[in-house]
Amino acid sequence: MKRYFIFILTFLTIGLVKSQSSEIGICAGTSFYLGDLNPKGLFQGSRFAGGLLFRYNINPRFAFKATALFGGLYADDAKTGTTERNLNFRSNLSELSAQMEINFLKLYNEQGKNCISPYLFAGISVFAFNPQSEYNGKWYDLQALGTEGQGLNQTDSYGNTYDKKRYSLTNVAIPFGIGIRINFLQYYCIGVEWGFRYTFTDYLDDVGGYYVDRDLLIEYRSQLIADLSDRTTAVTTDSEGNSIPDYHKAGTARKTNNANDWYSFLTLNFSFKISDVIKNCSSPLRSKNTKHLPKRK
Repeated sequence: MKRYFIFILTFLTIGLVKSQSSEIGICAGTSFYLGDLNPKGLFQGSRFAGGLLFRYNINPRFAFKATALFGGLYADDAKTGTTERNLNFRSNLSELSAQMEINFLKLYNEQGKNCISPYLFAGISVFAFNPQSEYNGKWYDLQALGTEGQGLNQTDSYGNTYDKKRYSLTNVAIPFGIGIRINFLQYYCIGVEWGFRYTFTDYLDDVGGYYVDRDLLIEYRSQLIADLSDRTTAVTTDSEGNSIPDYHKAGTARKTNNANDWYSFLTLNFSFKISDVIKNCSSPLRSKNTKHLPKRK
């Protein structure tokens, strides 16, 4: 699916770049995540984000946009109040998306006409991620470890069967949001955009299921994976008066809720209208079919 989506984006970009309404640009800003380790903290754990964009202005109301964005996600139970569970994660994020923009006002690059408009956008994206967790000063890739018993194929003494497959590190999302664009000096555009991505996975943070029987993880995996799976700060006292971790019962919820995870980008965008420049100079990229067209005033 990822390769097919990349092919579609490439085809559309090549096909539309010859239009007089084509733009290329860069964007920079921040990214953050909402999910089991950060249920509602907007911009909490934000990381730097940036990328590239291509826009084809179909008419003054509608535009097609393709983007390649890169950012980071981070959350820590210690910073969101769930200190007893004590989980944390970070992940790099790469996204390719195709979107449609709808301007509230008709938007032009021509002197004397409206040059500013808010807009809405929505589309589809493919993204890649890789959750890691810090433990004793070292970061570990979590998906391969199976912290919720993925790939374990065992049944514990409580009757819980762990037969889930490992989640994919590539997934699909639905991007949507709002922005504002300002055209200036004929060839340039600057804008601010805030968008959310609804994903089809609950494992951006490696948390989406239930606690695994600790003895099974130690026997069939390792002590390290068992410790990464259940990092409780709760303690109990044994018969000799020693404090020991009060690990969660197998089958109890490790996740906060049943909702899929989200992530978000807030970016400042700068784009350059490329096709007018190509037509108005002796660039080798100039199409022979456009030589007869008048230069833009």
